Amino acid sequence: MEWIDTHCHLDEDSFSQDCHETIQRAVDAGVMTMVAIGISLESCRRVIELSQKYDSVYAVVGLHPNYVLAAKPGDWEKIVELATAPKVVGVGETGLDKYWDHSPLELQADYFGRHLELARRLDRPFVVHCREAESEVLDQLRKEAERGPLRGVMHAFCGSVETAKACLDMGMYLSFGGMITFKKNESLRQVTVVVPRDRLLLETDAPYLAPTPFRGKRNEPAHVRLTAACLAESKGISKEDIALATTANARRLFGLP
Repeated sequence: MEWIDTHCHLDEDSFSQDCHETIQRAVDAGVMTMVAIGISLESCRRVIELSQKYDSVYAVVGLHPNYVLAAKPGDWEKIVELATAPKVVGVGETGLDKYWDHSPLELQADYFGRHLELARRLDRPFVVHCREAESEVLDQLRKEAERGPLRGVMHAFCGSVETAKACLDMGMYLSFGGMITFKKNESLRQVTVVVPRDRLLLETDAPYLAPTPFRGKRNEPAHVRLTAACLAESKGISKEDIALATTANARRLFGLP
């Protein structure tokens, strides 16, 4: 079975000593493609460097909503330039976060709009971060959808069935990570049931949110198959079917080979 981890942070400090070995473990586990996500200008530069070094790594560039206040003058313009670099397959992660108080919501919304505009102009998918801001994210996505179909993914989806259906109605993909394996997250597992097979994606968000039985430890792309097993059980289909569907979906959304 072949897997694609559509969202990981391989440039994080926790991988600084063994990034090569981490990527090799993933490939050995059947994770043939990893999409490394940038969250700041320097982070975006690092994920592009990784994509150039490893055949299995691709990059997505953008400014995470929690980091937009820290952006320096000219950073956004440099992100726009990086978005056209080889092996950059998307824009983000962007969105809104009301859990952390790192950036004013109005500034987050402004940058969310910039990312959506850039993605549409470049015909690239966008990656959405949403934490305790479902209604606000939906409002902004609905406004964007008035301009035409959306091409994006709700990363590490943990919202309600109603939010899932609203995102699906706008053409979005939903990506699920290790949280669906947590014992108390039965309601989130039930959300996966309403998501059509052709809109499902898998991710790790490594080094964060490791699935059971590694919860609390460093996550890594090789663990994506554990989330896949839980997803297959929730939807009542085989792991092989999940592998085929999510891999095809990731290739279609991100234009991966």
